[in-house]
Amino acid sequence: MRLRISPESVLERIALKLNLVPTPLVHTQIYFIIARAIMAAADLNIFETIGGGSKTLDEISNTAKTHPTATRHLLDCLAGIGYIKSSGGYYSIQSKYRRWLLRDFQSNITAKLHFQFNEWNWMTNLENYIRTGAAIEIHTKMGPSEWKDYQEGMKVLSVNAAVELAGKIKLSPTASEMLDIGGSYGLYSIELCKKYPALSSTILELPAALESVNLLTAKQGLAGRVKFKAGDAISDNLGDKVYDLILLNNVAHHFSAEENRKLAQKAARALKPGGMFGIGEFALRAKPGEGGVVASSSGLYFAMTSKSGSWSTKDINSWQKEAGLKVKKPINLLRLPGWSLLIATKSCIALSPETERN
Repeated sequence: MRLRISPESVLERIALKLNLVPTPLVHTQIYFIIARAIMAAADLNIFETIGGGSKTLDEISNTAKTHPTATRHLLDCLAGIGYIKSSGGYYSIQSKYRRWLLRDFQSNITAKLHFQFNEWNWMTNLENYIRTGAAIEIHTKMGPSEWKDYQEGMKVLSVNAAVELAGKIKLSPTASEMLDIGGSYGLYSIELCKKYPALSSTILELPAALESVNLLTAKQGLAGRVKFKAGDAISDNLGDKVYDLILLNNVAHHFSAEENRKLAQKAARALKPGGMFGIGEFALRAKPGEGGVVASSSGLYFAMTSKSGSWSTKDINSWQKEAGLKVKKPINLLRLPGWSLLIATKSCIALSPETERN
């Protein structure tokens, strides 16, 4: 995806074509105001108050307990960017945004918008990171409330992606064991276990992350098949020929190249013959800027908030190949444009322990 400034008149079209518009100002001042306005409207329950119908300004401000004049300014801003419609003194949410902003929809991302207030504060460290190379390493600094916001935000981003990914991952009907590294709430594990009745999953997460996980597995009737284990994939022994599938979704960007390389080797040992190791990431392209704004901006953000950043498909495949795995065609998702699950499989021919160590 790319950022686009769309002209609303012939004059604006000419100005853009002649490069008379200060686009850096649009990309900074205007966009950051827009971003904060959307976040504020979600966090103050403005969108939820309007719901699927239409409300007057007084109805919205009284229900949301906000100042009416300030609320009008916010609604006018949201109308200007196409999120809100205004007609005859009534405000309503544009229909295409309701599924993302209203809690009645499973696809709503309001928890992620709430978590972005933490990310907003983290981004103030960017200049210091560029000057010094010192990342924040958020996973070692977040308190219980931040972990809760983080987990809730990641959960809403995974709901629909997990369903699509589970539909595209092909396992043997007899597959019995899966390891979900950094699997958080377990949404990917839940969907795969629903698809494959013989499959059980172990979710390996940092202890601090598990403290804020509100278990969903019992609600899905999978409490006995989806288990949570506190640990660290980098330092823990993952076992030998245990798993049919190992997933590392949205985690590799937190690890260095050497850590990812060693983890791939441990994963290869932990796979059964014929098993699959999938690394899911917004992978960078070979040439800077390719892949659009998501991959490039994510790479900068992950580097600043962790110690690594986004990796290229070539990097990820190299770790898998060095571990003796065979790279397969990646899985791409419609619900997460730019995101891929890079798959590699272990040979069905069991190797001797000496060969595997080498």
